[in-house]
Amino acid sequence: RRPADTEIDWKAYMQEVEGFANGTLDYTQLKGDTGPLVYPAGFVYIFLGLYHVTGRGSDIRLAQYLFAGLYLLNLLLVFRIYCRTNKVPPYVFFFMCCASYRIHSIFVLRLFNDPVAMAILFLAINLFLEERWSWGCLLFSLAVSVKMNILLFAPGLLFLLLQRFGLLGCIPKLCICALLQVVLGLPFLLVNPVGYLMRSFDLGRQFQFKWTVNWRFLPEEVFQNRVFHAALLLAHLAGLGLFALHRWHSSKENILTLLKDPAKRKPASPRLTVNNILWQASCVCPLNASAWIVFILFSSNFLGVCCSRSLHYQFYVWYFHTLPYLLWCTPTTKLAHMPKVLLLGVIELCWNTYPSTVCSSLSLHICHGLILLQLWYGTAPTPASHTPPPSRKPTAMSKKTQ
Repeated sequence: RRPADTEIDWKAYMQEVEGFANGTLDYTQLKGDTGPLVYPAGFVYIFLGLYHVTGRGSDIRLAQYLFAGLYLLNLLLVFRIYCRTNKVPPYVFFFMCCASYRIHSIFVLRLFNDPVAMAILFLAINLFLEERWSWGCLLFSLAVSVKMNILLFAPGLLFLLLQRFGLLGCIPKLCICALLQVVLGLPFLLVNPVGYLMRSFDLGRQFQFKWTVNWRFLPEEVFQNRVFHAALLLAHLAGLGLFALHRWHSSKENILTLLKDPAKRKPASPRLTVNNILWQASCVCPLNASAWIVFILFSSNFLGVCCSRSLHYQFYVWYFHTLPYLLWCTPTTKLAHMPKVLLLGVIELCWNTYPSTVCSSLSLHICHGLILLQLWYGTAPTPASHTPPPSRKPTAMSKKTQ
């Protein structure tokens, strides 16, 4: 039998898009039982389709079947990313598939919009790994239009675009992202542009203390304090700056060289080409070209999650599928595998504790801190020779010459 709270968010979503189906284009008038619509226009179009397919939202069982299919598609996209990086041991995929009750609930039981946004995001990352940057940027922007948490990946994506294309080269990619937002929001922008922007991209709205997973150990007045929010934002920006300068940017040149055309940079950045990545594995944590793209994107998102003003239970999907990569992208000895699995288990336990407690929220922060320390020290540059080691292929050729 379906739990009583299954319908809460789904019903609110259907009420919000029903107004649009009836011709309401003023975004401030789109509301549901849980409050006003606070998601961008992409959410409206996607859930409007679900509204019609499920008989105006009445056939919840069909919606759950559709989300079960989305769950399988999401896993396929994630597995494809992990196979390209070749960093995570196969047994870890069991925990990703079968060991998270909370993730199954978010996808198939509660029908949140967060999984929809993340599935589109993982499809965009697959396109980035295929060097289809324009299409990837288009889908990245589509994911943002479903829910704004995708913007946590944006600093990493901007760094990759600058590294790959330089300032002038990445401007067309950024224009693709911006243009899609304008096109999707155009019906609402023409009627009430201020209302649409304030509702769909409201970065300053308050969260309810009773739903927080990560800050339960704080007094509620501190949790709601704007100074606390500003401190978290500064910590987030500082973390991004440190990772961009010392972990993402490997060249000895100033990071401002990323603004130049890659062809005009003096020495090519060690991570700009696949060959350079492969032979300089002794300088940093050994990451192939695909793995390096994934590392930058996933670490960018993880920094944002760590500094989030509040994490609600459905927000777990924001980074659940990235955790195995963040834990295993650094060098791992045989004895270190079990502590990493244990860390995944503790994080899962924290997210399954309802309501959250002082102990569960503190434990979650400790786990996040340990992962950050591993990422920082596990990818630190070490002294190494600046000449690439001889490959086997040239050696074979020299023997034939002899």
